[in-house]
Amino acid sequence: MPKDNAPITMKDIATRFGVSVATVSRALKGNPRISEETRRKITEYAREHNFSPNLMAESLRNNRSMKIIGVIIPQFTHFYFSSILSGIEDEALKYGYRLLVAQSGEMYEREAETCRAFYENKVCGIVVSQAKGTSKYDHFQMLMDKGMPLVFYDRICTGINSSRVTVDDYMGAFQAVEYMISTGCRKIAFYGSDMKLEISKNRYNGWHDALLKHGINPDSCVKMVCDNRTDAERITPDVLSEYNRPDAFFAINDDTAIGIMYTAKRMGFNVPDDISVCGFTNGQRAIACDPMLTTVEQNGYEMGRQAAAILIDKVEGRVPIDKVVKRVIRTKLIIRGTTR
Repeated sequence: MPKDNAPITMKDIATRFGVSVATVSRALKGNPRISEETRRKITEYAREHNFSPNLMAESLRNNRSMKIIGVIIPQFTHFYFSSILSGIEDEALKYGYRLLVAQSGEMYEREAETCRAFYENKVCGIVVSQAKGTSKYDHFQMLMDKGMPLVFYDRICTGINSSRVTVDDYMGAFQAVEYMISTGCRKIAFYGSDMKLEISKNRYNGWHDALLKHGINPDSCVKMVCDNRTDAERITPDVLSEYNRPDAFFAINDDTAIGIMYTAKRMGFNVPDDISVCGFTNGQRAIACDPMLTTVEQNGYEMGRQAAAILIDKVEGRVPIDKVVKRVIRTKLIIRGTTR
């Protein structure tokens, strides 16, 4: 139940009667699919507790002339997120929706404020990829409590059970590392993000399990928290100066992999004869470097398209708002010139 003086929500009512948020919504609208007795109890309880639904948001969800989807991306500068945005927009336009887009800048405070602003500006629903700096999820829970359709893509919030579209990070990493092992690499370093992010955990586990499968002790290999080119160029000289240096690197994204590759080349190593490098994204930069980058293709466009499709199904009532829909996009290893 809500704290003292806090407004009651549909979720509070649903908890009180042991039903879904969708059932409460239908009961308050007098939907005949809900029994008369249940409708009466829910309606009376809502009236007694001064429940006030977001009528403006509801009207906008049903208004075919004003259909706006809120989209939160971590950073505009990454090709991957721009490709996801293209997929979201193309799918939205098919159904007459427009986008209101903001970036979190990888900051919790900015992400939370954007969620509040989107809700107050009456968007139909929100599609979001969690910021790196987010470690609590009260702003997402607030949206769900208020009945706002919410779909995560790429970086999901594990603290709440919400619809999401992800790529098969684990298998993408596993297949990439296994391929490098097949070419003779035995000391494969891992450069990843903070382990609080689910994608970093999954890609780390794929790297880890591929090594174990082929009799390589993961503890004997370098593991670094590094997920951008600047940091890769800063720390890789020390890594490659070690006596037992890596003979390959698996990086969490293409920018990091490219930073590793150019650092190795500046130090006089040949890529891929001395050092193999594999990234994860398959963005435009992967084919703009020399040699071109071996990488795991994520298909951001399809991820965005499917995230938008799930959200629109919820907004238009084809799928209940509180139903959790989970989809996984398959990855593909693209072999180019940075691996043997």
